[in-house]
Amino acid sequence: MTATAPLKIVAVAAGLSSPSSTRLLADRLAEAAREQLADGQDRRVEVQVVELRDLAVDIANHLVTGFPPAGLKKALDAVTGADGLIAVTPVFTASYSGLFKSFFDLVDNTALTGKPVVIAATGGTPRHSLVLEHALRPLFAYLRAVVLPTSVYAASEDWGSHGDEYTEGLPARIRRAGGELASAVTGRTVSGASRNLTLDDGEDAVVPFAQQLADLRVG
Repeated sequence: MTATAPLKIVAVAAGLSSPSSTRLLADRLAEAAREQLADGQDRRVEVQVVELRDLAVDIANHLVTGFPPAGLKKALDAVTGADGLIAVTPVFTASYSGLFKSFFDLVDNTALTGKPVVIAATGGTPRHSLVLEHALRPLFAYLRAVVLPTSVYAASEDWGSHGDEYTEGLPARIRRAGGELASAVTGRTVSGASRNLTLDDGEDAVVPFAQQLADLRVG
């Protein structure tokens, strides 16, 4: 009897500093998805984070020569072979970073067809949050991926924030996005993506995925 292949979640982090808030956001999104994928099913879940800062020279060489070095090829194969993808970039000049764009320029425009993707970004101010809608969402639509409804933007002030009665804090948005990715990967209802989720909630009620999507607030 053949062992069931593990579910693979790959997060791409385009942060340039170390440590990086972009990497931190990628890790938290990946962990949220992993926890909800592991809940109630027997398949193993493998999580891999691709740090683009470590591949910057290889990316530039590939753009010039057309041949990916081994490390870059491994990263590209991981992205295209993932069951679910998380893509996180810092905001540069009101858009995604050049390193982020250069990496995804190397992905064949059919390789992500139908793949569920959570898009996310980090920045110093909330004013740049629309980068998710005017830059990242069109990029992955061009790559024919399925971009999930909840995107996550983390400004400096969001870290450690639990939100208030009118807005969700960063932890709740991360958990909701992770729940949507888990649902899309497995095709089953996953708790944790519902509208009223907070870090202090107990066990979440199971909400049909269609209702979860209908409950998502615009913006």
